[in-house]
Amino acid sequence: MVKLIKKNLKKSYKMNLTKTEVFKKFNQWLTAWNMHDLGGVMDFMHPDISFENSDGRIVNGKEMLRKSWMPWFMLHEDFKFFQEDIFFDEQSQKMTFQWRMEWFPVDYKLKGQNKTIRGVDILEFKEGKIFRKITYSKTAIQIGVTATAGIHVK
Repeated sequence: MVKLIKKNLKKSYKMNLTKTEVFKKFNQWLTAWNMHDLGGVMDFMHPDISFENSDGRIVNGKEMLRKSWMPWFMLHEDFKFFQEDIFFDEQSQKMTFQWRMEWFPVDYKLKGQNKTIRGVDILEFKEGKIFRKITYSKTAIQIGVTATAGIHVK
């Protein structure tokens, strides 16, 4: 009986996801982002999440992350993420996610433009949830080349 209890406890703490499971969860998570559903996004976060933003800020804990994201979700209602590439290693429970985000901040809307940000997230899963997330990103600017003038920024 004790062996059975130990086996079940060990199993519940070591919940490794298969590639199929993580891709299914990930697609649900991405859908929650694109529906601007903060609660849905947070459902996939481990209680002890460590989130490092592209600006170097680190937020620890699910509730602190929810509080830090809430104003952004309220102010930016028209963003959308697009998956460019994804890789998941089952053994280490780590994923890389290459993405593009498009949105229409007020200053861009006035010019009739959208803003595009491209990035890569490194995700680590624990107990079936995102435990660690590090974001690297850049804002895309259009660069054009002319034969006589060289490189210029539009």
